[in-house]
Amino acid sequence: MSEKLKVGILGGTGMVGQRFITLLNNHPWFEVVSIAASQRSAGLSYEDAVKGRWKMTEPIPDAVKDIIVKDVKNVNEVSGDVDFVFSAVDMTKDEIRAIEEEYAKTETPVVSNNSAHRWTKDVPMIIPEVNPGHADIIEFQKKRLNTKRGFIAVKPNCSIQSYAPVLYAWREFEPREVVVTTYQAISGAGKTFKDWPEMEGNIIPYIGGEEEKSEQEPLRIFGRIENGEIVKASGLVITSQCIRVPVLNGHTAAAFVNFNKKPTKEELIEKMVSFSGEPQRLSLPSAPTQFIRYMEEDNRPQVALDVDYEKGMGISIGRLREDVLFDYKFVGLSHNTIRGAAGGAILCAELLKAKGFIEKK
Repeated sequence: MSEKLKVGILGGTGMVGQRFITLLNNHPWFEVVSIAASQRSAGLSYEDAVKGRWKMTEPIPDAVKDIIVKDVKNVNEVSGDVDFVFSAVDMTKDEIRAIEEEYAKTETPVVSNNSAHRWTKDVPMIIPEVNPGHADIIEFQKKRLNTKRGFIAVKPNCSIQSYAPVLYAWREFEPREVVVTTYQAISGAGKTFKDWPEMEGNIIPYIGGEEEKSEQEPLRIFGRIENGEIVKASGLVITSQCIRVPVLNGHTAAAFVNFNKKPTKEELIEKMVSFSGEPQRLSLPSAPTQFIRYMEEDNRPQVALDVDYEKGMGISIGRLREDVLFDYKFVGLSHNTIRGAAGGAILCAELLKAKGFIEKK
C-alpha cells in the first residue's frame, strides 16, 4: 500500500483544478485518488469530464484519466476516500465558505485556492516562505469547528506573489508606502485565448476585487496572531491598480516603495537573493531552491523568458533603481497558476504536513 497521503481535488475540472492534477502527478508525498466537481461532471471519468476543455499544455496524466468524478456536494462520500483535499471550486463566496467548513468538519483538512476564507479570523493565509508561523492559528480554528484534525488553510491572491515576498525580504528597512500596478494574465480568470478572443491585442483596466486584495492581503500575511485571530500589520500602506493584459500565464508587477530606513541598491539585492524560508530549510518537494532572483538586464524579467523560473515556483525581479518620488522602484514577475495558485497551495500543504497538521486518517 502506498505511503503517500490520499488527496482529493474539489473543483478538479476547472483551470486551477487541472493545474493541481498536473502538478500532483508523481508527487513524492501526495497521490490524487478522488476528484469532485459540479453535478454536471459527476459520474463521468475524469478524461470525459474535461474533454474539449483541457487547458494545460501537458496531457492528462494517465493516473487520473479513469477516476470517476464525484459530486462535490456529496461531502461525506468524497471525504471518506481521502486524507485531505485541495479546493478550487467555482461557487459563490458564501457557498465556498460553507462547503469548505463542511469538509473540515468531516475531519478532512482543506487547503484552498479560493478567496472565500482569506479573511476568516482563524484561517491562516500562507505564503510558506513568509509566514509559516500563521499555521499556529489552526489550533484556535479547530476549537471553533469542534474538530480534531479538520481545518481550512488558504493561499493568498495570485497577483501579490510578484511583490509581497520582496517587501518581506526587505522588512528590516521598514517599507512604509507602496504603489503597485499589476499586469495580470488571462489564466487568472480561468481563461485561454480560445475562451476569450476579445483579449487578443486588448487591455482591460479593471479586475473585480483585485485591487482590494492587492492592497490588503499582504498586510494580513505580514500580521501577527493575537487572541485567537490574525491581526493585520500596521505601518505599511499599499495602493494598487490591477490591469488585465493579453498574456496567457504570468503576472507582472511594477512597484514603487518608500522606506523608513533607506537602504542601498546593493543591500536590497542582497536581501532578495539570499532570502529563504522554511520550505528551503525543510527541502519541501515543491520548494524553489532560490525563491527570489534578481536579473540585471534592462529588459528582464519577461513573461516569455522567465515565467517558468524554478518550475514556476520562483519570483523574478528586475529594474531595481532609485526613483524621483519614491526611494526605489522595481518590476516583479511570478507564475499566476503555479506559484500564485495550485503550486502555492501544494507547497502550503507540504509545509502543513511537515509541521504535523496533515496526516493519514
